[in-house]
Amino acid sequence: MITTSHPKKPPFRLRAYGRTELAQLYNPHLAPSTAWHRLRSWIAQYPGLMQRLEKTGYSSQKRTWTPLQVRLIVEALGEP
Repeated sequence: MITTSHPKKPPFRLRAYGRTELAQLYNPHLAPSTAWHRLRSWIAQYPGLMQRLEKTGYSSQKRTWTPLQVRLIVEALGEP
């Protein structure tokens, strides 16, 4: 019997992330820009998430997520 071991994924850390960095954690099989568009779409579709992010100072011009914003995303979408 042949078994293949998959490398263990490191535990998710709640910290500041670049927006593409976080998007690729959720979509590692996609190109960076596609992963970002997918994450942005999920955020827009999740009821109330965009409004909660905007209350923390989020704007589409920013390239990083604060730890608070990451927490809100993870609470909505689950851990990547």
